[in-house]
Amino acid sequence: MNETLDIITIGEGLIELSTSTSLKNGGCFDKYYGGDTLVSAISALRSGSSVGYITKVANDSFGEFLLDAWQAEGLDSSQVKLTKGQNGIYFVGNNHDNKENPREYRYYRQKTAASTLSVNDINFEYIKKAKLVYVTGFVQNLSLSVREAVTEIFKFAKENDILTAYDPNCQNCNTDNAEMLENFNLLSDYIDIMFIETKDSELLFETKSTDMLITKLSDLAIKMVVVKDKENGISIYDNNDTINVPALDFEMIDATGVSNAFNGAFLSRYLDGLSTQNAAKYACALCVLQVQNIGAVKSIPYKDKVEEYCGKIYE
Repeated sequence: MNETLDIITIGEGLIELSTSTSLKNGGCFDKYYGGDTLVSAISALRSGSSVGYITKVANDSFGEFLLDAWQAEGLDSSQVKLTKGQNGIYFVGNNHDNKENPREYRYYRQKTAASTLSVNDINFEYIKKAKLVYVTGFVQNLSLSVREAVTEIFKFAKENDILTAYDPNCQNCNTDNAEMLENFNLLSDYIDIMFIETKDSELLFETKSTDMLITKLSDLAIKMVVVKDKENGISIYDNNDTINVPALDFEMIDATGVSNAFNGAFLSRYLDGLSTQNAAKYACALCVLQVQNIGAVKSIPYKDKVEEYCGKIYE
């Protein structure tokens, strides 16, 4: 295990079964893995960062698959605990006849091993090894015990001068707006970097305006706000200044996990010393390459390929 880690994330490992056709017509499914913070973790890892992951995994064949895959990837899973139960799973289909919503998702993630994570499972000395801790609202919704553990980790990080980053990631949370806002409010005093998509901004704060959103979040003493907008690109508020990285035109085959991959790539490059603008450009380039293939994690490109592509599109 590394003496220090660039990023530690908390979350769940899900088995991903994907097909290039609709779920109704799909006969064969490709097995891999996913999970929102896990996608961010692998994105950061393939971008050159050292990354640790905290979760619980069911002690079955799928659990063995997850642990073997993470070890092969180089993800520090020393704080992953085995337990009885089941691992979460989700299916991804592509319904090409539906132009507005071509991708289909079905999640089965209730009462899984990951949802049993609690404060008692957290080694806070391990948290001290991190430069930054990252989590999402999607993870908070796993269970009350996970929500409590996340809150305590963020409090601890703040007390020990460890950076924190958060994305509400309201999509597929299976909860109401009030609970999503409660998740954010539990952590708002401890958040240094906030990622948010405009669709989540509308759900949580009743505004699509980037300027209004940045004003609201900066008033809460959140140091950096990264707003992701499909039409207008990436807006980053930092040090009382806002910059924009325009949206890119690209072919999209599968957008599973693309927003999460952006977060991991951005954090990796930012922690390595890049400016927020260049970190965002790198993350955008990574996402363009990712969505040209199927799968949340297996489609994430490596740093050398992203840097080469980034040099072409931002020259």
